[in-house]
Amino acid sequence: MSPNAHRPGTTPFDWHDCIDQARKGAGDAVGWILEVCRPYLLRIANQELDTDLQAKVAPSDLVQETCLEAQRDFGQFRGSSEQELRAWLRQVLLHNLGHLRQRFATERRAVTREQALNSGESGEDALNRVPADTPSPSAQARANEEKALLKQAIARLPPDYRQVIILRHRDHQSFAEIGRQMGRTDDAAQKLWTRAIERLRREIVPRHES
Repeated sequence: MSPNAHRPGTTPFDWHDCIDQARKGAGDAVGWILEVCRPYLLRIANQELDTDLQAKVAPSDLVQETCLEAQRDFGQFRGSSEQELRAWLRQVLLHNLGHLRQRFATERRAVTREQALNSGESGEDALNRVPADTPSPSAQARANEEKALLKQAIARLPPDYRQVIILRHRDHQSFAEIGRQMGRTDDAAQKLWTRAIERLRREIVPRHES
């Protein structure tokens, strides 16, 4: 099948073939899959992200983090259909959301303890009010390690790969906007992004699996 059959907007979009190509390591297949699924993930993020968290983390940021992890861990996906893929991506997103909730809950409890101590409450009383579901140090360490590995992997990329990932995933720019900034056509910018994401996956996966 032609690579264009994997591009978003192609009719019909052959899910089985694209998933198969992605599993075999085709450079652009995972990128096209995530582009097609991005609106679905954004809808889930808007539905599930708590109102208080949305003041700190945009739904699009949660989706971007999910897409990067899905790109890195696509080998763990065992399905072959659109429905199975969407369900897997949803679980990745909800897992990330759980980490966000834990992190901000921990930060809120830390602020509460500090305020209580400043108001004269004993340290023992303040600690007794900490719920038992505080994330363990090992869980926090693993989450921090994964984020650090991702940042290190991005830093190892060639400059144009780093730039296109930052423009796309941090600044949420369209490929047309990215193309104008980087002196490329829309299509060339999208192809560059696909190559950059695939390179990022190769940078992360060996270290992640070791």
